Amino acid sequence: MALNFNQYAVEGNTFLKEYAKEIGLPDNPESAGRILSAILHGLRSIISIEESLQLLAQLPMFLKAVYVNGWSMKANKNKVKDVEGFIDLIRSFDGKTSLYDFESNEIAEDYIYSTFRALRKYVSSGEMEDIRGELPKRLKGLIFNHMFV
Repeated sequence: MALNFNQYAVEGNTFLKEYAKEIGLPDNPESAGRILSAILHGLRSIISIEESLQLLAQLPMFLKAVYVNGWSMKANKNKVKDVEGFIDLIRSFDGKTSLYDFESNEIAEDYIYSTFRALRKYVSSGEMEDIRGELPKRLKGLIFNHMFV
């Protein structure tokens, strides 16, 4: 099997451009990329390794790269109980730019919902249901409240 890294780059750039439009940042793909990365890293830090691996199996190569970047499977799972806690977690993954990227909790929630809508293109509803099953009760709505809009 030949690897075509140029094709992965084209697909990744196309996705990022569409994602940036979806979250209302059509002229700022750099910020959109940081937001996407922070949300995916936040998700992977609260679900099991097994569920992360099942999710990874369904993602295209360019999203796999974002998901696993900096991942240590030895890291402890983060205990998040509600949406505000998840937003705080993703802000921590975004670092110094989080005040700019996630200006308010309302904007952060919109970004989270949009991210799960974007993943719907690649991830089966069964897998999303499995992930949802691992989330604390007050986080379950992040996935399906807007999953089938």
